[in-house]
Amino acid sequence: MDLSIVIVSWNVRDRLRECLQSIATTTSGTALAREVFVVDNASSDGSAELVEEEFPWVRCIRNTENLGFAAACNQAIRESHGTFVLLLNPDMRVLPGTLTGIVQFMREPRNARVGVAGGRLLDAHGVLVPHVRRFPTLRDQLAILLKVPHLVPAVLDHYLQRDFDYEREAQVDSIRGSFFCMQRACMDAIGLLDEDYFIWYEEVDFCRRAIDAGWMVAYTPTVTCVDYVGQSFRQTALFSKQRMMSRSMQTYFAKHRPRWEWMIIAFLRPPLLAAVWCADRMRVGNRAVRVS
Repeated sequence: MDLSIVIVSWNVRDRLRECLQSIATTTSGTALAREVFVVDNASSDGSAELVEEEFPWVRCIRNTENLGFAAACNQAIRESHGTFVLLLNPDMRVLPGTLTGIVQFMREPRNARVGVAGGRLLDAHGVLVPHVRRFPTLRDQLAILLKVPHLVPAVLDHYLQRDFDYEREAQVDSIRGSFFCMQRACMDAIGLLDEDYFIWYEEVDFCRRAIDAGWMVAYTPTVTCVDYVGQSFRQTALFSKQRMMSRSMQTYFAKHRPRWEWMIIAFLRPPLLAAVWCADRMRVGNRAVRVS
């Protein structure tokens, strides 16, 4: 088995259909030996039924509750057999040559120590989606928590690696988890995704552990995928998103940064979440007034 594709889905039925159709279309007639898993995290929109009825060649794993991204991915990874495992978001559309291309890239002898690889991502309008990141530091993550980039966007220039050249192959710190190809040997060496992360930072954590163990994380412009970006989480309230994001940030700092930095994040998180909750309630109230 060349490639195991793992898709974790939550209430994005139509995008999931498009994603699976693109996989079928672009791999038909190729020599790529692939298997596809969809892990449905308790969707209420009929996503699991869609997979079972329209895509019988896909292995559908139904969860009775939302286990989060990392735990759901690991469910499928443990049952997979591919030399490489591609984590693919359900709101992605695979283009011709993408799947065979990423396998060819990973199989090149010069890439024997590439544990993780990602490619060029384009939005629905064909515009580049920047996704290469440097590892988080206290400065940039505090800026995110305090919403400083809304006033001073340049404060995240270093973290977001805005000077990165997406036309050139490069060794990087971390890549977006929506198209995240892992080598089986790397997972065997460092373990699977850390399930302490419900959502966010789990791919950064994996990249950090891979690099610490002597593997490389690579970006290649030779493969391209369309990323509709965050369709599932558009359905989630602002407070819930902030709570999950900041909890994952705190988990990352507990594992990979000095304890005093973790303590600052842990100290600031409750009052910042309280402020977000108040803002969310006001927004909901204003919306109700406008509707009435």
